[in-house]
Amino acid sequence: MNNKDYIILFDGICNLCNFWVDFVIKRDKEKLFSFVSLQSDEGEKLVTNYNIPPDTDSVIFIKNDVAFLESDAAIEIGKMLPAPWKWASAFQFIPRRIRDMIYRWVARNRYRWFGKHKTCRVI
Repeated sequence: MNNKDYIILFDGICNLCNFWVDFVIKRDKEKLFSFVSLQSDEGEKLVTNYNIPPDTDSVIFIKNDVAFLESDAAIEIGKMLPAPWKWASAFQFIPRRIRDMIYRWVARNRYRWFGKHKTCRVI
């Protein structure tokens, strides 16, 4: 596998998102993931290539050419991390509508609760 098979797109100015990227990097012992900010040229190209709505500002996970959004993205990423994080797959049993409703609530409030950077993170 090369890390182009597992791409995490994230909001590069969001403090919560950057914390989460650091969390994944620390646990990604096999270096499976590559990271691209949504604000970058590459991020914009990926959003276009995968027909993701341009106003999407949450995590997007591209796994083997399939794009996962919102709670599905978080669960798919968690499944690839070591235990106990891989047990995130248990959340798939919660209906997506409910998972995404909670995800969107946090996403809407993330700047207010966690703040944001003035410039985009580069990895």
